[in-house]
Amino acid sequence: MAGRSRSHLEELIFLFTILIMNLKKGLGIVSIIGLLLLCSQITVAQEKKVAPTSASLYQEIAQMDSIMFDAFNRQQLDKFSAMFTTDLEWFQDNGGLIDYKTVFDNFDNNFKKEFKLTRKLVEGSLEVHPIKDYGAIQIGVHQFFHIENGKEEVGTFKFVMIWKKETTGWKISRVISYDH
Repeated sequence: MAGRSRSHLEELIFLFTILIMNLKKGLGIVSIIGLLLLCSQITVAQEKKVAPTSASLYQEIAQMDSIMFDAFNRQQLDKFSAMFTTDLEWFQDNGGLIDYKTVFDNFDNNFKKEFKLTRKLVEGSLEVHPIKDYGAIQIGVHQFFHIENGKEEVGTFKFVMIWKKETTGWKISRVISYDH
């Protein structure tokens, strides 16, 4: 990668040098062509090199999201917690960094409350991006519903989850929950 960057930079310097020389010689059209070539090279240099998300990766993560939150909605703590690595780091904008044990103690307490909390992924919000030699990034918006004092309460929040591909399957190793 570094080799490509240097040779590309050298090419830009070469084109810029030709442009300056032609301007000094009064070669207007050659200078304009050189300037256009230089601009096109700068544009190419600024393009992002993003790994494409395959349809199969997108479907795998979407399915894992569905399985995980089915367990959450059914309050199946064992099945739900098994979908996370034990070195989980959960970052919440209004709660800070929370470790695995605290996260699932909190879920256990919430599952014992009188109201039942359910989650739904906001349609069209799911993004999935590969992480080379690790897994995937999941980004989205979800809503949580519960009845409180006879009235339905809905909270809409944003999230980022880092999925790790292990030999036993997919697990979440990091969560960022924000916009509460």
